[in-house]
Parts: sequence; C-alpha cells; structure tokens
Amino acid sequence: MGADSFIKNSEKGLIEVAPLAYMRGRTLDNAFIILDEAQNTTPAQMKMFLTRIGFGSKVVITGDVTQKDLPAGQISGLDVAVKVVKNLEDISIIHLTSKDVVRHPLVQQIVKAYEEYEQKSESRSRTRRRKS
Repeated sequence: MGADSFIKNSEKGLIEVAPLAYMRGRTLDNAFIILDEAQNTTPAQMKMFLTRIGFGSKVVITGDVTQKDLPAGQISGLDVAVKVVKNLEDISIIHLTSKDVVRHPLVQQIVKAYEEYEQKSESRSRTRRRKS
C-alpha cells in the first residue's frame, strides 16, 4: 500500500495507527491488527494487547527477539507471550531466520553471522556452567 492509499484509508477510518497506551479498554472486533516491534513490549503491555482481540479479528504480532530496546533486566512481553500461548489452538508461532531477510544481501549475511556468533557464545556459556 502506498502513502496515498494509506492516507485515503486513514481518512475514511479504515486504517488506524494507535500506540499501545491507547489500547486499554478497547475491544477490536472485525479488525486486522498488527503489533510491530513486539519485542519492546513489557509482559503487562502484551497481555493487555492480546486481551483486546474481538470477534472476527485476526492478529499478527511481529518482533525480533535479538533486537530488544528494553532496559537491562526487563523481560520482553513477546518472549513471555510465546511461552504462554504456544500450546493454544488457533495460534501459530513462526520463527524466521536469516534466510527470510528481504533486504540487501549483505544484511542477510550479517544476520547469519550474528546467529552463528550467538550460538557459539551460548554453547561456551553452557560448557562453563557445567564445569562449575
């Protein structure tokens, strides 16, 4: 959807962009809802968002758990939600990898390099914990 189409549909009230802070108290019936950058939600914000889903609605939640902008020590609402809802019927969780990156080919290589680095770091940490 281009910018002009977005503006027209926004003016008609067909599209709404709303911060999470304005979701409390609402029920979103017959809507297609996208929560982007969900890795930056708190567990309370995520629970509040998930409980806004109304009849006839579809929800897509996106987030990159490797790119959290939360304060140190703060748990991501996305991480918690994946654990909480993983066994619920009618919910699908899809994990994307570097192969799914649709940007410059160099970005795909960078993401893959980070994945490999993080796997090696995690493996080293597990080895150290076992020796302790």
